[in-house]
This record gives sequence, C-alpha cells and structure tokens, in this order.
Amino acid sequence: MKIGVSSYSFQQYFNKGEMTAEDALVKAAELGFDAIEFTDFNLPKEVDAAYIERLKALSKEHGIEICAYLTGGNLLADTEAEREAACQKICHDLDIAKLFEVPLFRFDVGSWLPKGLSFDMALNRALPYMKRIADYGETLGIMTMIENHGFAFQDWERVEKAYNAMNHKNFALLVDIGNFFCADQDNTLCVSKLANLAVHVHLKDMKKLDYYDAGDKSGYFESRAANLLQGTVVGYGDAKVAQCVKILQKAGYDGYMNIEYEGPEECVEALKKGLAFARTLI
Repeated sequence: MKIGVSSYSFQQYFNKGEMTAEDALVKAAELGFDAIEFTDFNLPKEVDAAYIERLKALSKEHGIEICAYLTGGNLLADTEAEREAACQKICHDLDIAKLFEVPLFRFDVGSWLPKGLSFDMALNRALPYMKRIADYGETLGIMTMIENHGFAFQDWERVEKAYNAMNHKNFALLVDIGNFFCADQDNTLCVSKLANLAVHVHLKDMKKLDYYDAGDKSGYFESRAANLLQGTVVGYGDAKVAQCVKILQKAGYDGYMNIEYEGPEECVEALKKGLAFARTLI
C-alpha cells in the first residue's frame, strides 16, 4: 500500500491564497507522501492540457505520483436540466482526469436528500446519470467511484445500495474511514461492511462529542443527527484508524491510503504527524 494525501488537506493555505496546486504537490513530496490526489476546486478555474502537463512534469521531478482526481456535482437536483448539466460537468472533469493519466476518479452524487424524497427515490433519480458517468469513464480507462461523502450518501447501507444498483464493472467505492461519523455510525463496523468493495481509501480522523456532552463545543460541526465532530490529526482522534486499516488489509486492500486532513491545527504539522502514524500501520 502507498500513503498519499488529498490536496484538500492544504485547504487552510488555499483559502488564504497562499498555496497553489503546484505548491501543494511540492510540499506533499517534501513531507514524504507517495502520492497526491487533486480535488477540482484546488486547481485553477480554467485548466488546459498545458497546465496539466506542467503539474505532471513537476510530479516526476519531485518523485510523487498523482493518483486520483475528485470532483463535485449534484445529480439529485430538482430539475432534469440541472441534473443533465451536473452530469456533463462531471464527464468534462473525467476528460481532465484523462489528461492527468490517473486511474481513479471520484464524483459526488449530492449533499442532502431533496425534500420529500426517500433515499431509494433519490438514488433512482441519480442512477441514470451515474451509469452514464461510469460508462464514459470506462471508455477512458478510468475507474469511477463514489465516496461516503455528503449527508445523502454517507451511511454504509446507502453506499452499498448504490453499488448494488449500479452493478457496473467500472464503478466502485472510495471508503473514507472518518466520514461515517457524519452519519452517526460506528466507523469500524462500516469499514468492515465495505472493505472488499473499496478501490481507494481516505484516512481521516475526527473527535466526537455527543449532543448532550458538556464543555466547549466551538470549532465543531454537526453530524446528521446533531452530534458534534471536529477533524483532527490521523491517529489522534476517535476513528480507530489502526483498526480500520487492519480491517482493510484483512479484506485484501492494497491500494492508496490518502490522508484527508480537515482539522484546526496548522495543516503541514498535522500532516507530518499523521503520516508518521500511518507509516506504522503498513
């Protein structure tokens, strides 16, 4: 297995305009990561082949792989026109992934269930577009995947149901070991349910507080059930990272494990500590 990092882990600096995708790649290499994945919003708004070639050359210069491309989208939108536009945008992003020559591409289905729709109804709404995306990715030689990401598609049961409904050889799962907390689930159990379906993994850790816990709750965000969560250094929170990695190893997972850090600590120092911990697990 190789340990990578998401460009999103450097979001503190992206938000302040103090880092570019090139800077993130170089810093990831300096920290000792094997790979980096890019999210669409960490690249310039207008990306062309020449820009991507420069990033690829930089990755070779610094000895770090670019392993995946991640993008957003709302295939649960209210109107067919909105859903069609989202699908076309995601397929355009697959073209960018092809230029990067990455093997893996994650797209979002949607963040929240639309009012009045059950999960099954929402899945049926998105499914034709998801299949088009998987079909197009197959023509490009890129595996498409969704993640337990966004409150609509966060639970292990919902992600597995989407996987079964797709039943597509070019569609699999990105398993984020921390995100199950956002759906108030036991993440070790969730990882064990989905480990054999994973083609990509995010190592994410969080601190948890129950809704009724006393104390300072500043800096926390709410889970779907209004419990409280805060990102933290991998290996320093409540996500039982070591146990999750063990579960994945037992299932035969041998792909990338990419740290996605989103806590309040300075991100470079947090990534140093998280990477050191992750190295002890593989």
